[in-house]
Amino acid sequence: MRLLLAEDNRELARWLEKALVHGGFAVDCVFDGRAADHLLQGESYAVAILDIGMPEMTGLEVVHRLRKRGQTLPVLFLTARSEVSDRVKGLNAGADDYLPKPFELEELDARLRALLRRSEGRAQAASQLGGLEFNDEGYFTLRGERLSLTPRELSLLTVLMYRRTRPVSRQQLFDQVFSLSDDVSPESIDLYIHRLRKKLAGSDVRITTLRGLGYVLEQGDEMG
Repeated sequence: MRLLLAEDNRELARWLEKALVHGGFAVDCVFDGRAADHLLQGESYAVAILDIGMPEMTGLEVVHRLRKRGQTLPVLFLTARSEVSDRVKGLNAGADDYLPKPFELEELDARLRALLRRSEGRAQAASQLGGLEFNDEGYFTLRGERLSLTPRELSLLTVLMYRRTRPVSRQQLFDQVFSLSDDVSPESIDLYIHRLRKKLAGSDVRITTLRGLGYVLEQGDEMG
C-alpha cells in the first residue's frame, strides 16, 4: 500500500521510510507541510502520516486543506506534543489517529493497518479469502502456513486482498505499490503478479486477469 510520510526531522523520516518499506509499504517521503499538501492534491495514497510541527505548513493546516477538498484519506499524526488538548486539537482538525513521540515501530504498524481496515470498512481482526488470511501482525498465511513474500509482493497482495472479488487495474496497483522515487513502469506489475501466482499455486485462491479491467483476487477450487 502506498503512503505519504511527512516529517521534518530528516534522520527520523529516513529511518521510518526504511522501516515502512520493509513492512511492505511504498513510501513517498517529504520534509515540510507544503510539499505534503502538493502531493496530496495530485497523488493517490492509502494513508498519510504527518508530523504536526512542520515548516512551511503545519500538519494541522495540511489536514484542514485535505478535508476542505473533500478527501477522506486516513491520516495519522506523529508529534512530540502529548498533552490531551493537543491530541484533541489534532483529531478535531480531521486526523484519524494520533501517535506521540517517541513510539515503537510495532505500534505505528498496528495503527496504520487498523486505519487501512477501517477505511475499507473492515474492522475485523483478520481478512480472509479461502485458505489465504491476512492478520493484524501484517503478514499472510496460506492454509495455516506463513507465506514468504518480498515487501513488494506483500504490498501488492495486500491491495488485492482489500479489493478482493473486485478488479483492480494495473495502474491502480502501480500507484499503490510504487513510490514516486521508483524508476519502474506500470508493466512491472505483471512480473509481481506472475510471482504471486506461483506462490498461490495449488491453493483455493487465485489471481485472475480480466481483460480491460485488471486483476482480481478470488476463491476457486483447490488445485493439486
